[in-house]
Amino acid sequence: MARRITAGVDGSPESRAAVHWAAREAALRGLPLRMVHAWLWQPLDVPIVQDREAQARSVESLVREAESEITGRYPDVAVSAEVVADTAVAALLDESERASMLVLGSRGHGAIVGFIVGSYGQQVIASAACPVVAVRAPAGKEQDQAAVPAPREGAEVVVGQHGTPEDCGAVLGFAFETAAAHGVGVRAVRAWSLPALYTYSPGSMRLADEAGGLEPFEKKALADALKPWRERYPQVPVTEHVEMGSAGQVLLSATGCALLLVVGRHARRSPIGARVGSVAHAALHHAPCPVAVVPPG
Repeated sequence: MARRITAGVDGSPESRAAVHWAAREAALRGLPLRMVHAWLWQPLDVPIVQDREAQARSVESLVREAESEITGRYPDVAVSAEVVADTAVAALLDESERASMLVLGSRGHGAIVGFIVGSYGQQVIASAACPVVAVRAPAGKEQDQAAVPAPREGAEVVVGQHGTPEDCGAVLGFAFETAAAHGVGVRAVRAWSLPALYTYSPGSMRLADEAGGLEPFEKKALADALKPWRERYPQVPVTEHVEMGSAGQVLLSATGCALLLVVGRHARRSPIGARVGSVAHAALHHAPCPVAVVPPG
């Protein structure tokens, strides 16, 4: 099955920004773009006239307008659009099974207003079969969300690296593929902290001692994880960034020139549904750029 990029459409400014971001990625990667809107007729239990056909026409018009806008601006991208008769979460998770990435709109910054907080976004990110990219609308009504600026000087893809090379293969692969498509470099970030008592085994401490200490050990771990991706993408410049501190804070501090922040997904289950890990949560709420959350490979 051919790969494709899928974007959710709902008519909001955030959705429009996400669709244009997805179209640009599709153009750079030579992939088709699919736009979907999930809609089910759910009559309200109130004494007012409710017109199912009128609502269906309105939804279809919304999707066709988005399709026409993208087709006009990106004539070389194969575009398709569909209204899917399902709930948003179910429809998007189903789409993720057949996409190379899923692109969704997100809200702005703040402690309360993050990435579709309290809605379907977190559920989709925590369970999707493919990477999910959250894109914010540009600030200010005067900005043209359809504009596609060239990467500014110094732009890079920032990626968080954690664990062994096997643990982070999917997240590094997505970061390098994106950087190659945009013609920019990768900044690979690994955060570390002093071990709490009893948390490091004698074996791991022995490896750290052999490396010359904890920081050299962390630098070697990052270099080892990057080695196969440097070989696969020799045209992509790489900056290795190892810093002691909270993983979320260290990663966010490195996003000054980021055109995309890429993090791994460490989802957990809770009584109220799936939740992403703390690093992905921090990135989605506070990063100044689009954020890609990549499931384990």
